[in-house]
Amino acid sequence: MRRALRRADRALFHLLTGAGLSIVCSLALGLVLVALACCLLVVGAGMLPEAARTVRSLTGAERRRTEGWSGQPVPARYLPLDEGPLRARVRNAVRDPGTYRDLLWLVAHLGCGLVLFYAAMALFPLALLVDGVWCGLARRRPVLLPLLPGLAGAQARLSRTLLSPSPRATLLSERVEELTATRAGALVAHGAELRRIERDLHDGTQARLVALAMRIGLARRACDRDPEAVRTLLDDAQDQAEEALADLRHVVRGIHPPVLTDRGLVGAVRALAAGSGLEVSVRAAGPQDGPEDDGTRAPAAVEAAAYFVVAEALSNAARHSGARRASVELARTPRLLRVRVRDEGRGGADENGGTGLLGIRRRVAALDGTVALSSPAGGPTALEVELPCVW
Repeated sequence: MRRALRRADRALFHLLTGAGLSIVCSLALGLVLVALACCLLVVGAGMLPEAARTVRSLTGAERRRTEGWSGQPVPARYLPLDEGPLRARVRNAVRDPGTYRDLLWLVAHLGCGLVLFYAAMALFPLALLVDGVWCGLARRRPVLLPLLPGLAGAQARLSRTLLSPSPRATLLSERVEELTATRAGALVAHGAELRRIERDLHDGTQARLVALAMRIGLARRACDRDPEAVRTLLDDAQDQAEEALADLRHVVRGIHPPVLTDRGLVGAVRALAAGSGLEVSVRAAGPQDGPEDDGTRAPAAVEAAAYFVVAEALSNAARHSGARRASVELARTPRLLRVRVRDEGRGGADENGGTGLLGIRRRVAALDGTVALSSPAGGPTALEVELPCVW
């Protein structure tokens, strides 16, 4: 009996707050109607996003009430109303499916909130009388008091049904969050790449060009008085020029390897395999290296990402895995470019261990691709990347 009374008191409090919220809903409904009328007159269009924001605050309170009763959160998925010009905010308020779910809940709760509360207030005294006699004399469990939590639960289920986002809205929101995260990762990777290029140019190419300019200047000064010194200085200048060109080629390869343009993806990967220091087998399935204008080749950004994935994976295998053999598989479908690199090393690859795997993941995520890594202790290590591309 005491347990039933406690649950009944909690249910009454829940229904009481619901009744109070119903009164506020009547005011909010009036605000929405006024905002719609003003929006039709154009001059009051700015009221519509504010009215939608007010209704969202009410539904937020109802979500918290429902979570407090059931212990399960009610997710919220909305288009933003605080960003962009007035036209964009009005459009978001009108097109957002959450707005219509909120309005439906507003009308439903306006009636059921008060009805359920009045029903509970009428039932509570009768439940105390009947269950008091029933439990006190017959030593039986309460019969009417458990109906009060049932009323509160019905109100919570109604709110959860009306306020929970649709599966489509949930998927869309999750997709937006995923793209936001991948965009942030792409910006981080882009910033790191720019810093790397700047460092390579500053520490390598620029230093060699400065040394080249100094030697040419010294050769000009010594031109008349010391021809042998001029020859030596010009030889040094030629060496500096060749080293500067080599540094520039290295920087260019880091941006977009020319071998991709010359040989295509399969040829570029075979060149990587030949210079990796491992016994690497390369297999390719599907059209890979047709002419760029025939539509069968992947976009340049996709090919570059696949090339860097293979380069980083083979480099990791040569430096960290202790493997002697590795394999690379390239498969092209109408929608995907799949890259799989496998080595027979010791395994245990860690993304946080500075092996470049995090950079691979960011580069692939920027193109909306996926990365799957399998590297149990003892090996083997398999890295599989899927990059979307359509021909």
